[in-house]
Amino acid sequence: MNKVKVDYSLYLVTDRNALGGRDLIRSVEQAIKGGVTLVQLREKSLSTRNFLELAGRIKEITDHYQIPLIINDRLDIALALDADGLHIGQDDLPMIKAKELFPNKIIGVSASTLEEALLAQQQGADYVGVGAIFTTPTKTDAAEVSLDQLEHIKKSVAIPVVAIGGISEANLHQVMCKGIDGIAVVSAILAKDNILEAAQQLRKLLEQ
Repeated sequence: MNKVKVDYSLYLVTDRNALGGRDLIRSVEQAIKGGVTLVQLREKSLSTRNFLELAGRIKEITDHYQIPLIINDRLDIALALDADGLHIGQDDLPMIKAKELFPNKIIGVSASTLEEALLAQQQGADYVGVGAIFTTPTKTDAAEVSLDQLEHIKKSVAIPVVAIGGISEANLHQVMCKGIDGIAVVSAILAKDNILEAAQQLRKLLEQ
């Protein structure tokens, strides 16, 4: 099976805590309707059974809109679901093992230094998620990456670079002018009162 072609421009990372009790599945659908091009399902606290059930319902939505679904960290869930891809951090399953166990799928790696980004590329990653660019409440332990470092990483690797961490309408241009391939957001969409409009606004700014 060949990998799906990916548009990394508006990459949604889920976090139910940002929703204030609203339904995640409906929220993801609204975000996709607003222009999200890729969805990463991130669940740190659910049991395996509940994560798999939730992921299956999310995949029905992403499949319907032909948007790739990436599972964060959990290869077992990604395999069980036949998801489009897997995103791993520096302390997760090694990249080479992920490629071996999950062939012909999109595999992304989190990187906060040039060395990590170059290693991810060398080991066969399809893209790197670089951050945190700005302070973010959703990942308080993430190392901060300056805009200059982001630009240097983008110029040094041949694979797509997605910036993550505190990116919003207010600072989006500062990030995109570094030549990167997309932005990954959580709160900038999911914490907003109107998720559809929030996604549409970011999409509009990306296209300017």
